[in-house]
Amino acid sequence: MESCKLSIIILNYKSSGLTRECLRGLLAADLKLDHEIIVVDNNSEDNIGAILTKEFPQVKFIELEVNRGYAAGNNAGIKQAQGEYILILNPDITVFAGQIEKLVDFMENNSRVGLAGPRLVNPDGSLQYSCYKFPKFLLPLYRRTWLGETTKAQGELDEYMMKKWDHKNNRVVDWLLGACLITRRSALSEVGLLDTRYFLYVEDTDWCRRFVQKQWEVWYVAEVELVHFHERQSAEAPWLIALFSKIAWIHIASWLKYFWKWRKITNSK
Repeated sequence: MESCKLSIIILNYKSSGLTRECLRGLLAADLKLDHEIIVVDNNSEDNIGAILTKEFPQVKFIELEVNRGYAAGNNAGIKQAQGEYILILNPDITVFAGQIEKLVDFMENNSRVGLAGPRLVNPDGSLQYSCYKFPKFLLPLYRRTWLGETTKAQGELDEYMMKKWDHKNNRVVDWLLGACLITRRSALSEVGLLDTRYFLYVEDTDWCRRFVQKQWEVWYVAEVELVHFHERQSAEAPWLIALFSKIAWIHIASWLKYFWKWRKITNSK
């Protein structure tokens, strides 16, 4: 299999419309570097394979027999990727000309950066918080219950989401939202793939923590800007409603797995 500079991995789950638009945006951006695009489908049954065959024959397609979740789905793409750099890209991201190249250039010019992500904005151009401090144990309670309305909780949430910073400059951060992440193969070979114990949510937090643990830097690259059509299906639901939401319970389960895995570190802070 022939190597290239960049592998772009898009995970599809019942989002063929978004995946199609994301691919159209990538092609319109006319990337000025040797790259491949891999679409992984988590058993969506949304006709994505036929769409790719007809409209995007140059895209590599991996069809999974069951929905294996975010981590395992992206890992399937990473295992087939031939790029020196690997970019995980959600289908709800809009790419503009020159931005992906700038992200790769940043990695090329900063050899100790293992993982990086761009500044994400909403469709109206407003900032979307996509880089964070490592979470403390009570954070899920603050985000999901009335406890989050207290002054103490508001202060901790603002610190966690780095709201006192204007997000206009590149900087080292603790962790980045998994909607758009670029890594270098040499760092990935040391850190490993996404942890498949997480079906959905928190796998990005865990991955960033593992990069930091291995002495690789995680960077927020504010000079690169992409639009993210993001819907927070879990964390922003009223807590009484969230109690009856499957997606909320998946999120809570992932948080519990994360804190158990990293308990020796999180308990010491």
